[in-house]
Amino acid sequence: MNYFAHGRTLLDAPYVLAGTAVPDWLSVVDRRVRVRTKHAEPFLSHPDPSTAGLAEGIARHHKDDAWFHETMAFVELNAELSALLRDALPPDEGFRPAFLAHLLVELLLDAALIEEDPAQLEAYYAALSRIDPLVIQDAVNQMAPRPAFHLAAFIHRFSQVRFLFDYLDDGKLVFRLNQVLSRVGLSPLPDEVRRVLPAARERVAARKSELLTER
Repeated sequence: MNYFAHGRTLLDAPYVLAGTAVPDWLSVVDRRVRVRTKHAEPFLSHPDPSTAGLAEGIARHHKDDAWFHETMAFVELNAELSALLRDALPPDEGFRPAFLAHLLVELLLDAALIEEDPAQLEAYYAALSRIDPLVIQDAVNQMAPRPAFHLAAFIHRFSQVRFLFDYLDDGKLVFRLNQVLSRVGLSPLPDEVRRVLPAARERVAARKSELLTER
């Protein structure tokens, strides 16, 4: 799951919503920093409601991901999109098509949900505007085995750039995918990959309800 699918039902609980985003924020800020469920659980009863809410959101993120990646819809879509990407990309002896397919299922699920109700994404960002990034950074640094020094700055930028809207446009989506590839040391995508995105969008949108149903 990606940001919006994780948090869209938590708009009235901004710190829980932010917690669902923390693992993905950390993967951008510092991939060496991980906050697992076992790190968050001791803080679920914290006297500060923002810290307790954040811990709840982190635990929810990991629970959501665990069942999401085991759904039949995810497994089948991952295989289908891998095949589409393999046909569109130059020969690759690594696992880039499978890695990209995994990413695309998650990002295109967000896109399908946003397209269905754009106002809900506006509300998602409005909810994030009610959090204090420094409070989140301090709480995460209490939980994590090692600190993330630039988390607050990234949260502020995340809220300002609002790049989740980019998932609705094929060109902008490729740009965002290339940012991820750059972070993990893979080469950028060629323009040819854009030709498979409409079919990929249709396939993910057709199964979005299955991707959101816990098995």
